[in-house]
Amino acid sequence: MFQVARFPTSLRRIPDSRFPLDFTPRRWLGSFAIKRANGRLGRRRQIGLPFAVAEFHSKVQVYAYRSCSTLPIPLACEICSRAQMCADNSEKPQLTPAPRRESSPTPGGTPKVRYCVITPVRDEEQYILGTIKSVLDQSVRPVEWIIVDDGSKDATGIIIDRYAQEYSWIRTLHRKDRGHRATGGGVEAFLDAYRLLQSHDWEYLVNLDSDLTFAPDYFERCFEYFHKTPSLGIGGGAIYTMVGDLLSLEKAPTFHVRGATKIYRRECWEELGGLFCGLGWDTVDEVKANQLGWTTRTFADLRLVHQRASGAVWGKWGSAVNDGEADYIVGYHPLFFCFKCGRHIFNSPYLIRSLGIAYGFLRGLVRGTPRIEDRALVAYLRNQQLRRLVGVSSIWK
Repeated sequence: MFQVARFPTSLRRIPDSRFPLDFTPRRWLGSFAIKRANGRLGRRRQIGLPFAVAEFHSKVQVYAYRSCSTLPIPLACEICSRAQMCADNSEKPQLTPAPRRESSPTPGGTPKVRYCVITPVRDEEQYILGTIKSVLDQSVRPVEWIIVDDGSKDATGIIIDRYAQEYSWIRTLHRKDRGHRATGGGVEAFLDAYRLLQSHDWEYLVNLDSDLTFAPDYFERCFEYFHKTPSLGIGGGAIYTMVGDLLSLEKAPTFHVRGATKIYRRECWEELGGLFCGLGWDTVDEVKANQLGWTTRTFADLRLVHQRASGAVWGKWGSAVNDGEADYIVGYHPLFFCFKCGRHIFNSPYLIRSLGIAYGFLRGLVRGTPRIEDRALVAYLRNQQLRRLVGVSSIWK
């Protein structure tokens, strides 16, 4: 039942700075907005209480009221929880959940590759919608996508559960809150989800962060690279971060595929025998892949946009310390590590990052942090690092 009331056109729409630029309530709800009936700015009402949906006209604003019987949801999620079921229809929110949908390509696409995606996520209610929409828009969708809620304290778990209800190929896994964010980039959550995969004939396995957005043909174009290069074991696109109105590339060696977007060829994955659990896992896997005769590569022409810079949750100092400790765990050659510290003196945030990396390395040494036990792998890495220093052929090319 709807009750309609008219209000002056001078009333303002509610801004919402908690959502990314492309995923504001206005974008999700089209010409609709949420606001108190009396027209004053104020705290949005929880789901379960009456709320207003405003349709804007040239002369008047018409407010329609409806009530829901769902459980209350935290403020940061209340708008997206009303609108997320209408990702394919931005005209108006759906009043009842849509039937579960099978995995299928978006219009014009053909399912050529069978791949599975795993996304560890913790407290990402502000960004997860962007990643979900990017995956839903893919020209070739995954056969299975497991989103792992790694102990979120916000509404992340509620958001991903709603999408799992609508799409049969999306599944969720909820892990207990350990009280802090994992320093290993969620690799333990990734491996937990891997054991639960129901698809056994997949060709590629993807580790995808929950704060990325990318083009509808991203995965299709990635797989084209794999098809052209049979020796390519691990690949992924180049990651950019928004700096003002411009995209800034997060620089990395060509052979290094960022942990946020790793794609593993099945044969390579099986030879790796899994992932190292801890800091430096995203270096160990690709170094080992190269040791085994595979190649690893970042596709420079395929862009992903990080909604926040890598390591931003730790801060600049914390991110540098983690980086240095990861170098210790992996077994960096001391000479190569010294050159790395010296090089970062001239990169933002300049001396701070160099000191943080050095501190992290020394902290691992003093604490006796466990290092990787594969001595052959460490020897291979150090040999490649020395070759890099003297300018001969190496995995750095």
